[in-house]
Amino acid sequence: MKRSPMTLRGAELLRSELKRLKGEERPRIIKAIAEARSHGDLSENAEYHAAREQQGFIEGRIGEIESRLSTAEIIDVATLSAGGKVVFGATVELEDAEGQAVVYQIVGEDEADIRAARISVSSPIARALIGKVKGDVVDVAAPGRTVSYEIVSVRYV
Repeated sequence: MKRSPMTLRGAELLRSELKRLKGEERPRIIKAIAEARSHGDLSENAEYHAAREQQGFIEGRIGEIESRLSTAEIIDVATLSAGGKVVFGATVELEDAEGQAVVYQIVGEDEADIRAARISVSSPIARALIGKVKGDVVDVAAPGRTVSYEIVSVRYV
């Protein structure tokens, strides 16, 4: 079975969602289905069909989260000591040729969220950064151009 890296924070968020789905959403849907059944003819009961559809979605999401957690290799970023190298979980501050600074944390596929500055370890920019250190310059192929970034800092938080 292929293990996929995940930060401790990412695993905690998934566990929290799983707890909410199992403890709150699932019982709410079961109650809604039972209530809709009590209204009689199920073939024309829109509330029943909507609740069953929502139940399918919730059960699918529960299965997806359980699967992700079972194959996750959870890495506590705070305990990393990579000697200043960019590794999975590192937070990297970069500066482009125009002096624009950006900060990214390198995370697992499931945790990536560009709006929150978390990029997937398999993204082109993360692949270019892995193994580099502060002061290195990396070239990243962007749509229609190549962007050069200097690594300003590497943190493990």
